[in-house]
Amino acid sequence: MRGRGVAVKGLRGLIGPRHAGHTVPAAELGALSLPVGDDGVVIGEDSEGRSQLVGFHRSTPYDVLLIGGLWTAQVLALRAAATGSRVVVETGRPHAWVGLAQAAGAGLECITLHDVGRVPPLGATVGSPVVVVRDCGMRPPRGRVVSSPWQSVLTLLPYLSPVAPRLMRAATLVGVQRVSPQEARQTGRILGLAQNEVDALPTLGDGVTLWCAGGERHWVITHATDAESGLLGTARRMD
Repeated sequence: MRGRGVAVKGLRGLIGPRHAGHTVPAAELGALSLPVGDDGVVIGEDSEGRSQLVGFHRSTPYDVLLIGGLWTAQVLALRAAATGSRVVVETGRPHAWVGLAQAAGAGLECITLHDVGRVPPLGATVGSPVVVVRDCGMRPPRGRVVSSPWQSVLTLLPYLSPVAPRLMRAATLVGVQRVSPQEARQTGRILGLAQNEVDALPTLGDGVTLWCAGGERHWVITHATDAESGLLGTARRMD
């Protein structure tokens, strides 16, 4: 293999058939396709059982807002860590996260916890991407934890609050779980939901989320794996 500085001599064996190179007329190139699967964190399945993914590893800032339960946020944190991200949790209730953080890395600090407003610079890079989970209550304060290249931010709101409209408008992806009829109407106005989507929000089962990105809408149910169920229990909207 001369290209690697090593000469291989004395190699004997059958010579295979010789073929001309494969060619395709330029007019037929449009018919070719390369099957490439989606890449990201599996957030659940749609109504037809197809896996739905979110790509947290991005070269551009990416903000996700989840109006829902702690259980779903923790499942997403676990799955993000499993894809190789460093997961940083900014939280005012560390007791709700400490068991998860200890179990996730099998001794490695792949999920770290920080008090609200005390997250240090994280140094996210393409080789060391970061997902920040902000579990800071109904009014997460503005701070230095912002999305940036290779650093995505997932903000958890248990319910709509005065800051929710601003966060919804700023987020690239918004997930909404079961909310009250009044909250559903407010959410519908901000996100431009159809009436049947607004009517469905107060009736959603545990683990079901309506994910919205621009004009796209996806109903997704998150099923825990056996390991996730053992650590977090069954899906629930209330904490």
